[in-house]
Amino acid sequence: MKRTTLSLIAATTALGAVTAFAAFDGPSASGAAAPKAAANLPVERTSLLCPAPSMSDIADTSYTSFTPVTQSTENSGKAQLQPAAADSADGTGNSQTGKGSKGSKGGKKTAAQPVITPKAPGTPVTGDTSGADGPALIGTADGRFAPGWTVQETTKVAAGTGRGLQGVDCTAADTDFWFPGASTSADRTDYVHLTNPDDSAAVVDIELYGKDGAIKSSLGENLTVPAHASKPVLLSTLTDARQADLTVHVSVRSGRVGASVQALDAKAGGDWLAAAADPAGTLVLPGIPKDATDVRLIAFTPGGDDADLKVRLASPSGLITPAGNETLHVKSGMTTTADLGAVTRGEAGSLVLTPTDRSVPVVAALRVVRGKGDQQETAFIPATAPVGTRATSADNSDKGTTLALAAPLATATVRVTASAGSDGGTATTKTYTIKSGTTENVPFPVPSGLKGTYALTVETVSGGPVYASRTLSATASGVPGFTIQTLPNDRGMVAVPKTTEDLSVLQK
Repeated sequence: MKRTTLSLIAATTALGAVTAFAAFDGPSASGAAAPKAAANLPVERTSLLCPAPSMSDIADTSYTSFTPVTQSTENSGKAQLQPAAADSADGTGNSQTGKGSKGSKGGKKTAAQPVITPKAPGTPVTGDTSGADGPALIGTADGRFAPGWTVQETTKVAAGTGRGLQGVDCTAADTDFWFPGASTSADRTDYVHLTNPDDSAAVVDIELYGKDGAIKSSLGENLTVPAHASKPVLLSTLTDARQADLTVHVSVRSGRVGASVQALDAKAGGDWLAAAADPAGTLVLPGIPKDATDVRLIAFTPGGDDADLKVRLASPSGLITPAGNETLHVKSGMTTTADLGAVTRGEAGSLVLTPTDRSVPVVAALRVVRGKGDQQETAFIPATAPVGTRATSADNSDKGTTLALAAPLATATVRVTASAGSDGGTATTKTYTIKSGTTENVPFPVPSGLKGTYALTVETVSGGPVYASRTLSATASGVPGFTIQTLPNDRGMVAVPKTTEDLSVLQK
């Protein structure tokens, strides 16, 4: 073949490649326009992992799936939740998960496989299971069901260790998790639940940090989580040390997992402890119940430097400093606690941690107790990311739901939409202004003609960053059961650079 023919083919190939190429260079010397700003477009696929709900034979668990309505999405798509294999005692992952049956309109499902078939974005769908056989779930959503897909797992346990209300948002797989607030004390039974959504095994390390630093143990190293399986790890089997407050670090050597800590107390109920936000110098822990009887702050700095933090409470009237807890010194590599007592004193509140001098990355969580004596119940509030563009909380009812919004840095305008009910009702929206430095338990809208449960979608309209949490409350046998979930950004939108064809590269 002649050289001229080869050159022509090469030029044609280059032209085809370049016309499909996004020009990211800055303005040229000739004055060419800069690339346009990135566009926010809906994600096309979302994966969620739900831990096995309970080991109690008297547990009742409900699941709620919801996708907010998002513009510019495809008309097609689906979402589904499939049971993960339960890792057997010998680590082979061969134990049976059981068979499930489909239900209609969120009806009763078999214990082994609660099947949720979403109706359409904007309408929640529910499913339920009972007993100790409910498996971990691996979920995927694509097309119009993917942007902002949320699944809530809520469990009621009438008696025994961890009795009360336990709730957790199903989360995406990742490779690094921090859990300040775990424990190996005699009254606590804490499990780290690891779920692997992928086709190959994941290898995980679990590190424990107490008040004196790292707790040396080889038992948490090189833990294998088989493909499409879930593995609960009892923390007290990793060490003989019995400590009331620990920071747990889950790091993945290969693969990826979902991770959550189930913290069960023999006397004070229990709840799920979700992973804290990534280490940062400034942290916000939103939505402490106004009737909290005891609040404990647990903090940890993973770096090589100590951290000095200013502790403030964002109340309805502004930022205040808790008496006797003005600052917190966090030694490097050691779990540090501060007992804040009934810090909210009958008002809504969010804890705001900021560096007193130089910024050192910290992770933190709150252990919150309501009630007194044998009527106590426990929940956790990890430090969380702001709402950003949008965040969603599923499984709300006309009674027993509290939505807390905090604007610690600057006044913000927030739009809250209550979705249609799972069994009927019409969505409604309300807008709020949250003043700088404050927290409000807002009187959120309830869908008209509500039947079933509904979702709350929070959107930041303008102003500073907003942090949010949702509290579910239910009293059983006089015990004030409750659970708290934070509302970080749902990551339903992704920035995609706008592209242009640039043929000038052929002349270079």
